[in-house]
Amino acid sequence: MGNREDLLAGARKVILERGVAKATARDIATEAGVSLAAIGYHFGSKEELITAALMESLGDGIGDGMEAVVGETAELPLVDGFAALWNRMPDVFAANREALLASLENTVRVLRDPEASRHLAQAAGEGYRGIAEQLRAARPELSVAEVDSVAKLDFVLVQSLGILWLMHPDGLPSGDELARAVTVIAGGGASAR
Repeated sequence: MGNREDLLAGARKVILERGVAKATARDIATEAGVSLAAIGYHFGSKEELITAALMESLGDGIGDGMEAVVGETAELPLVDGFAALWNRMPDVFAANREALLASLENTVRVLRDPEASRHLAQAAGEGYRGIAEQLRAARPELSVAEVDSVAKLDFVLVQSLGILWLMHPDGLPSGDELARAVTVIAGGGASAR
């Protein structure tokens, strides 16, 4: 690994062990086995390094978990694949609990800084595009607009349900309930006004 990759790995380890608030630049550099100056050279600041490390960690953990389910359910009707994805996401959240907590902590910190918020918005766009790529590969029959719409819905759900899962792991709607709601909405519901 190079210094950049070492820093990302060191930051992930320190953040997951201590939390974002207690992660110091010195601790991260020491864990990575690089100089303190390497953080500024590769990332500009400790805050940008932490955001990059968390995005990578969540992309690996949650993104890979989503990708596996999307791939496994590609032969099912789309609504059944959607239900299967959201039925299995609580297990993906559980496997990535510490990264979710650290990400939530980092998000609050970043939102207080306008410059850092722009970087977070860019990272969110990358997350949505990653979901769209997974869907495109698994569901080539869908149009670009359809893939984009489903990817945006999945992105919103993973963000919001991840937070809800942290607060109340047993209180999430099931994938079946979410799929039923989407089906009802798409069909106009019992009484379209």
